[in-house]
Amino acid sequence: MTRAAAPPPPPALSPSLRTLIGLAAAAVVLAGVYFAREIVGPLALAIVLVVICEPVRRPLERRGWPRWTGTTAVIVVAYLVLVVMGALLWLAGRQFAALVGEFADQLQASVQSVLSWLQSAGLDDQAADAAASVLDPETLVGLASSLGGTVLGIATALFFVFAYIIFMAADAARYRDARRVFGAAKAPVLARIRHLNSGVRRYYVVNASFGAIVAIIDGFALLWLGVPAPLVWAILAFVTNFIPNIGFVLGLVPPAVLAFVVGGWPLLLAVIAIYCVVNVVLQVLVQPKFVSDAVDLSLTLSFFSVIFWTFIIGPLGAILSIPLTLFVRTLVLEGDPGGHWLRWLSGDRTAVPPRDPDPSPNHTRR
Repeated sequence: MTRAAAPPPPPALSPSLRTLIGLAAAAVVLAGVYFAREIVGPLALAIVLVVICEPVRRPLERRGWPRWTGTTAVIVVAYLVLVVMGALLWLAGRQFAALVGEFADQLQASVQSVLSWLQSAGLDDQAADAAASVLDPETLVGLASSLGGTVLGIATALFFVFAYIIFMAADAARYRDARRVFGAAKAPVLARIRHLNSGVRRYYVVNASFGAIVAIIDGFALLWLGVPAPLVWAILAFVTNFIPNIGFVLGLVPPAVLAFVVGGWPLLLAVIAIYCVVNVVLQVLVQPKFVSDAVDLSLTLSFFSVIFWTFIIGPLGAILSIPLTLFVRTLVLEGDPGGHWLRWLSGDRTAVPPRDPDPSPNHTRR
């Protein structure tokens, strides 16, 4: 006669208490990230750039070139990406500031026209005054001029990014030996890291491809309609395409306002119609399918991640929201055997719980 197995000991903490402790720890970590965002933001950008450019190393290694040549290639390509994006934004910002000064009088007339329509629609004087203060050309000129005050902050952040890239590219070459050094002991961890890196690269490749297509179509459409500075708005459409869900609205508002100033309501409606058709077809109907295949994130989580990470680390969080969310999911959930449910809720289609063995007649109780 065999003695029945002892029941498993009760957990030290109840599930509710473990959840509360986890949320409290997350709040502490996020508070630390928030207060250190001037350091964390450039660090996250440098990591993403190195991950994107890391495949440049592989052809050189296959040819037997020294390791330092691959590291140098990764650094050079990452720097080129930063320089090109910085040059595009500088060109767009400079032309936008010139446009604000050039069309200040016309913008003032358009503001008065809008305010007259609002008052005729029953808007009270306080709301009209508030709208006038927001739409005042002097306010826009001041805003465009104040952008120069951020140059020092941007330069400091770029210094950290450039330095991080050098160190991370050098370390990435050493990390490639982790599989050989640790073998099967760290195989699951390395597999998760490779999956994360692959997802980040695919996400930005998809966004850059669709962003270029949208920018070209929007730019030629604005040129055909006669909207001033179509190159500026094409660059803006390309950059804002990296912001999930709300990037379309951010890229539409400035050219739509300028179209209203130049051509009135007909040109404004034409610009909105073209942007809606192009962006809805490409960014709403086509692109989400490719992005979903690349990162496996739900649309709700993608939208929330933009707002959340922008609040935590600033404007850079809008562009890095998807990689940061993927990193948190990989770090917190993918290594947890009981995290299949939360991973599935986040949009991960590979999060399939282990199946229970099929009951067999041989195991039925007699």
